Amino acid sequence: MLNKKLIYLCAFIFSLLYLLWRGFYTLPIQGSIFVTIYGILLWFSEILSTATAFIMIWNKESIHEKQDPAVGRHVEYPDVDILIATHNEEVSLLYKTINACKFLQYPDQSKVHIYICDDMNRSEMKKLARHFQVGYIGLENNNEAKAGNLNNAMLHSSSPLVATFDADMVPYSNFLLTVVPYFSEDYKQRYNKNVGFVQTPQSFQNVDIFQHNLLSDNFIPNEQDFFSKEINILNSGHDSAIYTGSNTLFLRQAIVEAGGFPTNTLTEDFQLGIQINEAGYASISTEIPMASGVTPNDIASVLKQRVRWARGMIQSVRNLNLFFTRKLTWRRKLIYLNGYLYWWSFFSRILFTLAPVLFVLFDVRVVKTDFWIMMIFWIPGYVLLSWAKHLIGSDVTTQRWGEIQETFFAPYLIVPVILEHIGFKQSKFWVTSKKQSHTRKDLIYAIPNIIILILLVISIIKFNYGKFGSEMLYGSVITFWLVNSLINTFLAVCIIVWRPFFGDQYFSVKGFAQFDEEPNKRIKIDSLNEHNIKLMVNTNNKFKVQHEYAMNILTEKYTAKIKMRVTNISKNQNCCLCLGTVTFVNEQNYQKYLQIIHDGFNDILSTKRDQWFTTFDLLSKNMKYRFIVTHKK
Repeated sequence: MLNKKLIYLCAFIFSLLYLLWRGFYTLPIQGSIFVTIYGILLWFSEILSTATAFIMIWNKESIHEKQDPAVGRHVEYPDVDILIATHNEEVSLLYKTINACKFLQYPDQSKVHIYICDDMNRSEMKKLARHFQVGYIGLENNNEAKAGNLNNAMLHSSSPLVATFDADMVPYSNFLLTVVPYFSEDYKQRYNKNVGFVQTPQSFQNVDIFQHNLLSDNFIPNEQDFFSKEINILNSGHDSAIYTGSNTLFLRQAIVEAGGFPTNTLTEDFQLGIQINEAGYASISTEIPMASGVTPNDIASVLKQRVRWARGMIQSVRNLNLFFTRKLTWRRKLIYLNGYLYWWSFFSRILFTLAPVLFVLFDVRVVKTDFWIMMIFWIPGYVLLSWAKHLIGSDVTTQRWGEIQETFFAPYLIVPVILEHIGFKQSKFWVTSKKQSHTRKDLIYAIPNIIILILLVISIIKFNYGKFGSEMLYGSVITFWLVNSLINTFLAVCIIVWRPFFGDQYFSVKGFAQFDEEPNKRIKIDSLNEHNIKLMVNTNNKFKVQHEYAMNILTEKYTAKIKMRVTNISKNQNCCLCLGTVTFVNEQNYQKYLQIIHDGFNDILSTKRDQWFTTFDLLSKNMKYRFIVTHKK
């Protein structure tokens, strides 16, 4: 522990010395206006990058006492309202979410009140509510997006606890039993805190564009996992977990005292969480996901989502006068400052990428220094800070992975971020698409990064052509940053140049199939989805292709009666995989089957990064696919 703190201290001292040297001795203040402004902005970007790193170190190394409630110990289970917000989503999507809500475990089921909150007053949603015998709260002419929809729902419900779910977020059956105890009097007295809301991590049933398009489904987790399953849990250690819009349980009184869901921002979730903190309540994040949904996996939807988040956070910071309010502690301000600075990292990434290009191709020197002096001041701080980051290393992401994501988003976020800051406000709320909508037109999004990629290649060739020995040594720093940016930019282009989705997604389920023909025999389930099932059978199995078999699907929690028509049997050395299509005896069994699929995290998807999967592996795998496999096709 002492050694780690010593490394952090040394990293801070040498980073500070480097930044001071950069500010006093290397800024091109006697150059043109463009060069001077660029040089100063580059310096500020380095300051912000270093500051966010040390905020992360502080947050991760702060003492966090685990404060899980003792489930069942002096816990009261009051009435709970489940608010499912919907705008234009399809009935089939809502069906799964409502079905899962009907399976929520609770000591007294009569205290669980489920509502479809529909801000388009659709007849099909009213019909769905009647079908499941749940509440329906319709709304016409809603001009206040999701916040207006939920505020309206608050007026038509009354339970002391309120859970919010997006239309695609399917809750796990133990959601309420896990989070309700945080609001108990016992928890309040033991930890001396009044909980305003409990945020459970966002989790997703499908791969995102980063996992899929970079051929890394089995090596890296969802891009949003770093915030949801690491950063927000650290924030929770300071009672300042950020509300992320779904999978959340609130104390109704906390929402009321905070003024309701805010309608003056695009990110009502982020702002409401802060307003609840300002009202004196703690906000907690659990470590284990309690619901899973659908992440967008087309470029346009992902970019629209991030633009809305960026603009909304800036709006909320301005609305709340966030960094100067006296209603928040300095710890909470530091946490929110780190979130705010994140949206400037994309602007910084562009500056970092183009600085050496400007020098090589246009002889624009935005850093005035000598090579050896640069080495003396830069190397110690860079190495020590990299070491410090490694010591707080994440199971979800790495510095390289963060740079790739920044490079991908940068061309499309810097303009909205700047416009929002100077007063060009976006007021329209874009609902994130839940559909796959890949087209060839998506390739247009790659143009900015392709242009940067070409400039980097030209710069590397021009800068190193004809150089030998000491000349290459002196230029090593420039070459290092050019090559580093080249790797990031190439992979950012690969994210946009998508690859097709082949076949249906399957879910891992621990259970067995019990056939009516042989009730004493159980066959292990490999995986399944809503239409198909895979069974692990012996090589001497008696299954026949196109033959239909009646069976029970048995898991620890559920039993569902289905029929399986065998479509294929694939063999290997040890066993066979029997694939079949699924039909259902009745709707009740279909609903149980949905629970078998969705009630619990799908461990087919990666939850932690593979530490043996390096940047070189990522790069070589994508180069092989893009230039060899795709070319052969």
